[in-house]
Amino acid sequence: MKHYFQQAQFIQSASNPASLPAETGLEVAFAGRSNSGKSSTINRLCSQKALARTSKTPGRTQLINFFDLPDGHRLVDLPGYGYAKVPEHVKLQWQQFIEYYLTTRTVLKGLILVMDIRHPLTDFDQTLLAWAMPQPWAVHIVLNKADKLKRGPANATLLQVRQTLQNQGIQATVQTFSASTGTGGQELEQILQGWLQGELAE
Repeated sequence: MKHYFQQAQFIQSASNPASLPAETGLEVAFAGRSNSGKSSTINRLCSQKALARTSKTPGRTQLINFFDLPDGHRLVDLPGYGYAKVPEHVKLQWQQFIEYYLTTRTVLKGLILVMDIRHPLTDFDQTLLAWAMPQPWAVHIVLNKADKLKRGPANATLLQVRQTLQNQGIQATVQTFSASTGTGGQELEQILQGWLQGELAE
């Protein structure tokens, strides 16, 4: 039998606020810089190679994509930010749409912010965290591509990111992860299940 996240199914894309689906169930959104491996993280979580579209060209995800879970909750793939080779006005449109979604979506339970562990807390990440802090939902940071570092440097980066967040007064949990090998997958699942299914138990 497929586990909970393996049953995720694509339902629709949205290109503007008017095309967002009705606010039912709870949603967890995934955000990240274009080369952070965000779509690969979603695919690894759901054990599906092509659920979220991946591309060797950063910035190809230009829509907000919604994936249904079996109990009516959703995973949401936001457009990558820090896009390559697109006009400035297009970048601005995407940024405004992401900000609109994050600041107005009442069913949003949490944000998974995917970063390349070798380049964490970029200016783009800091901007997104600044948007997130006044909001009522939780933030969990996934330091992806941990397989690219040895365990010592990976753990050192994890501690450094936690310390930086604490110094800045940012409330967020952090973990190391590898979309390539699946390392950290169980921890990510537990975070998501706590957000989505903890609500059902209350």
